[in-house]
Amino acid sequence: MPQMGRVAGKVALVTGAGLGLGRASSLLLASEGAKLVVSDIDETLAGDTAAEIVKAGGEALALRQDVSKSEDWSAAKAAIEQRFGRLDVLVNNAGIAIAKNIEDTTLAEWRRTMAVNLDGVFLGCQEGVKLMKKSGGGSIINLSSIDGIIGEADLAAYCASKGGVRTLTKAVAVHCAEQRYGIRCNSIHPGYIWTPQTENYLRDLGTLEQEKAKALSRHPIGFLGEPNDIAYMVLYLASDESKFVTGSEMVVDGGYLAV
Repeated sequence: MPQMGRVAGKVALVTGAGLGLGRASSLLLASEGAKLVVSDIDETLAGDTAAEIVKAGGEALALRQDVSKSEDWSAAKAAIEQRFGRLDVLVNNAGIAIAKNIEDTTLAEWRRTMAVNLDGVFLGCQEGVKLMKKSGGGSIINLSSIDGIIGEADLAAYCASKGGVRTLTKAVAVHCAEQRYGIRCNSIHPGYIWTPQTENYLRDLGTLEQEKAKALSRHPIGFLGEPNDIAYMVLYLASDESKFVTGSEMVVDGGYLAV
């Protein structure tokens, strides 16, 4: 596997690594020298990502994980300690989106969105800090969204959950900095990235091609993002190149929020 070595020797856990941003981030981190723990609620998809890393000459461990469950985080922590003995990078990527406004969202849908998108990040940060303290520091990278900064009518629960991720990230960053743990924590706020989740969301709103055209019109750069556009930001935050960056919100949105 060709390497530039930007994260050589680091151990990274990426949640929701079976598809989309998680898969792209896992593959890029591995290509730059990291050892990967890839988790997903779909064990087969996690295995596929791990297999591709191994095939390319990297090292990877696949785990089935429901990020909303504390017992799954405890199991992941134990597996990481047993296999690698340390954790340097945590990418809290797993998430869901329900295309409903405030009037149509049920309490069950609200709670499920919060459980995956916000509880999952909360639990991940807790376990990540525990492991990284032992390792002498690390980088926690939380996937939020442009919808953690602005609101969209048809994503009421999603916006609330991602806004929570945005400010939780800052609280974790300040705590770890004040304690001198050597742990940084930052959030990434993607615009529309063409992934299965984005495609499914747009399809839920109406005719896919029409909704895609609407989404495209909101991005001044003239095209929608690709998974690697986010993966390269993950790589930067995972590397020592970003040693002075913590508590920041990294917007990668093709100009969406600039209009």
